[in-house]
This record gives sequence, C-alpha cells and structure tokens, in this order.
Amino acid sequence: MNDRLDDILADHLDVLFCGINPGKGSAALGLHFANRSNRFWRTLHLAGFTPHELRPQDGPMLLHHGCGLTTVVERPTASAGELARHEFKDAAAAFEQKIRRSAPHFVAFLGKAGYSALSGQRDIAWGLQPQAFGGAAVWVLPNPSGRNLAFNLEQLVEAYQALHAAIAHADPEPLLS
Repeated sequence: MNDRLDDILADHLDVLFCGINPGKGSAALGLHFANRSNRFWRTLHLAGFTPHELRPQDGPMLLHHGCGLTTVVERPTASAGELARHEFKDAAAAFEQKIRRSAPHFVAFLGKAGYSALSGQRDIAWGLQPQAFGGAAVWVLPNPSGRNLAFNLEQLVEAYQALHAAIAHADPEPLLS
C-alpha cells in the first residue's frame, strides 16, 4: 500500500480542495476520493466545476478546470477519527507553505475538522471564512464522504455551487494575509 497520496496541484488555481487525510483505499490505489460511496466527483460536476462527472483516475484533469486536490495530513487512515491532534499540528507549517507556494485563490476545506485543527477555531460556519490561510481565501464545505449523513447530494451540490459562484465573482489576485 502507498503511504501517501500525491497532490493534484498547480500554481494559481481557482480553488484547492483540501481533504482531512487520504482514506486507506484511496492511498492504496493512488487516487483521490476512490471510494464509490464518496460523492466528491459527482458533486463537483453537478455544482458546475467540471463539464462532466470525472472518475477518480481522471483527477489530474481537474487542473484544466482551475481546481486541485490536497490533504492536510498525509497519513492514510480508514477514518479521519483515527488521526491524533498532534498530526494536524505537525502538518500545519508544511501545509501552509504549500498553500503560499501554489497561491490558489481559494482553499476549500472539505469538512470543518481540518480547518478547525489548523486555525484553532471551534465555532466555524459553512462557507467563506473571515480570515485567509496561507494567502488564500478560505471556504469550508461539507465533507462529501458517504459517511457524512448530515448532507444529502442536493445539499452538497448547493454548498459547492455557492463556492463556484464566489469564484466566478472573485478578484483574480490572491489574498496577501
């Protein structure tokens, strides 16, 4: 099994989607969101980020649509709940440097847990956050995992469409703070 999942990353993307950490199955295959129950690829398409639904093996094509993929913590687990708090702290500096170097306009955290662990904030609203991270505007989206029963597909699409609309109306210059 692979011990990490490679980023899908380029400079100056519209949005860098950021998962908490790779699932073991995704890492083993070397593909982001490879679990069939994960709704990421379908949600991206239905929200307007891609012209058709991509498959996990099509991940690098995201770059052609101004999107990229990364994770806060590189260690694969069966569940993000297996991560220790120190793993987020240990990953924070390198993760922030990755954001600064690649300079996406938005970094979109998939779920509140990753952003909360990095920012130290507990009460996080969905959507645009008041503070930038690594020079990028921060948007928090519901996690598309099939385990996330709090959001159905329609609710996920609505949340991701809000980000898509914000990108369309955003100032093209990345934030500096």
